[in-house]
Amino acid sequence: MYDFSIMPIMGGFRCLRGLIDTAATHVKAGKADEQAILEARLYADMDPFRRQIQHASDAAKACAMRLAGRTVPSMVDDEASFEDLIGRIAKTEDVLAQVSPADLVGSETRVIKLNLRRKWVTFDGLSYVQEFALPNFFFHVTTAYAILRHNGFSIGKMDYLVDVGHRRNGN
Repeated sequence: MYDFSIMPIMGGFRCLRGLIDTAATHVKAGKADEQAILEARLYADMDPFRRQIQHASDAAKACAMRLAGRTVPSMVDDEASFEDLIGRIAKTEDVLAQVSPADLVGSETRVIKLNLRRKWVTFDGLSYVQEFALPNFFFHVTTAYAILRHNGFSIGKMDYLVDVGHRRNGN
């Protein structure tokens, strides 16, 4: 379960770090405004770039802690810069580091109940990861990517799939 859940999330964070680094490079080159990118969104009723990173963080720590049968720690959503968002990712990775592969042995059958839009949904651990946790996490990673693409950033599929290179090249 650890390899199936935590490892892909760590890869998603490598992607998000790369996206934030690309955005910061554009800002330093005078090609973009940091606050404008932090607040950029695909559509008026969607959350902005900074919130996509926060949501990904929340989804990641919830996945790890719920599978381990622990309380999900809360984080204040006060990030106001790219540096702050990188820090949020690092704090979330610290939470994930508190969970070992041994902590998730048997978690595929753990009962996980979530209140989704005022309706309680019950999962076993495996279904939770497959049907909710990973799709939710990667929805926010993908949306962050799409916001930057929509705003003219020169990023492509391999910027999103950066973890494939990381894992296959042993980096």
